[in-house]
Amino acid sequence: MRVGVSGMNATDNPGPGVPVVRSLREAKAANYIVGLSYDAHDPGNYMDFLIDRVYRMPYPTKGWSALSEALAQVKKESNIDAIIPCLDVELPLYIKHQDKLRQLGIKTFLPTEDQFALRSKEKLIHLCRDLDINYPETTLINSVEELEQWAGSGNDWPVFVKGRYYKAYITYNLAEAVHKFTEIAADWGLPILLQKPTPGVEVNLVGLGDGEGGLCGSVAIKKLTTTALGKIWTGVTIDHPALNELATRFVRHTKWRGPFELECIQSPETISLIEINPRFPAWVYFASAVGINLPERLLQLMQDKSVDAESQYPVGKYFVRYTYEMVTDISEFFRFASSG
Repeated sequence: MRVGVSGMNATDNPGPGVPVVRSLREAKAANYIVGLSYDAHDPGNYMDFLIDRVYRMPYPTKGWSALSEALAQVKKESNIDAIIPCLDVELPLYIKHQDKLRQLGIKTFLPTEDQFALRSKEKLIHLCRDLDINYPETTLINSVEELEQWAGSGNDWPVFVKGRYYKAYITYNLAEAVHKFTEIAADWGLPILLQKPTPGVEVNLVGLGDGEGGLCGSVAIKKLTTTALGKIWTGVTIDHPALNELATRFVRHTKWRGPFELECIQSPETISLIEINPRFPAWVYFASAVGINLPERLLQLMQDKSVDAESQYPVGKYFVRYTYEMVTDISEFFRFASSG
């Protein structure tokens, strides 16, 4: 199978693309892999030991017309059979136009628009009620004035200021919150979420839904250390029956189609759901390395093949992220930046 994968930004805020490619390569699930990149600086663009060819794509803000034109060119030149989109910001376009992608001869396995909307940060509180799971106190705001009103209503600090797609910062006073509100809104738009911190440890689960209410495998981890942006740096596989049960309820209730990640906080008394990411997380290779290769299973679902739903993996496996330097010629960067 010839597969296109996005999310080549393997930086301090890594995308899932390179880990997905590693998973597919090790499973020999794809014989030709194309990287779909939005930035000439993305490290994945230069990993020719993993990726056969890379294309620079138009930003999702350019709309479907620009994206479909670029994908038609990718299809013509590299004859890809499928795409695994890995970034939140691009998913609405891919989800809305799945039928048009099929007409181009490109398979996907993505949630429906209704499923995608259910787990949005604006609506997650309602889904949590349906799933009978705790959700932190959260307020949606659309202006600095609303933020000032929130602060003046007796609410306590600290509070997380979170974007609808990316970024979350803990703030301890109004000035910090206004600064982060302005920064996130400029990058990712409105609304912005104010979320009260939940004491406990962060536990995450990556899973794959078959679109009919079934779970095609999952792996749960505990984050041990993170970067300043909250990205996992070290972690460990865990056995967490409550988190596994939540994943089962989630896919059964929503009939989720495709990959997902549950981000939760475990306290001594309870577990709270913080976010549901509608794609593979950047640590998805950790799951593959302990025997649950979800990107491989995703391609099997695309091809209507039977999928192993096994989720037995060793507990206590340790994940360590590290930095790595590659050296290429500056002409490669200029060529990619100018021509794509």
